[in-house]
Amino acid sequence: MPTVEALQLARTAGLDLVEVASEERPPVCKILDYGKLRFTNSQKGNKAGKVRQQKLKEIRLRPRTGDHDVDTKSGQARKFLEHNDKVQLTVLFRGREMQHVEEGRRVLNAILEKLADVGKVERPPTMDGKKMTAMLMPVKTLAKQKAKPKKVREAPAAPESAPKRVDAVEPPAPEPGAS
Repeated sequence: MPTVEALQLARTAGLDLVEVASEERPPVCKILDYGKLRFTNSQKGNKAGKVRQQKLKEIRLRPRTGDHDVDTKSGQARKFLEHNDKVQLTVLFRGREMQHVEEGRRVLNAILEKLADVGKVERPPTMDGKKMTAMLMPVKTLAKQKAKPKKVREAPAAPESAPKRVDAVEPPAPEPGAS
């Protein structure tokens, strides 16, 4: 189609004539809204550049924290690690609790054991004044597994004894005992 005719066709439609492939002979053009095309291309560029930034989440405990509470806190930490965030575990000591640092280490080690499958220890437990801290980072393989699309399960094949569609309707069989 000649360029003049294409331009007239585009003007009557209220759109623009946009050259898509200039290297081709003859050049390939489309009739579309150029402003909308630029907007959608800029939106694609914005989405491609956005990568979720890793955050540091803190979970605080005490040396006398009960087992059920430790389970709850480890569940929270598991969610953070699965969401690809780092987790800092902090055990706070007050007063006479400083004499029993081994209790805080026991609580910290219990959580570290529960989270061994989703996180690895980046910084082992250390004492910083009146608190003991440890740092966990997410395991890379877990993030990759979530990124892969799940395999769609195929529907099982119908068994041969399954009823098949019949075009002709058969008369109903007489009921036994009915005359």
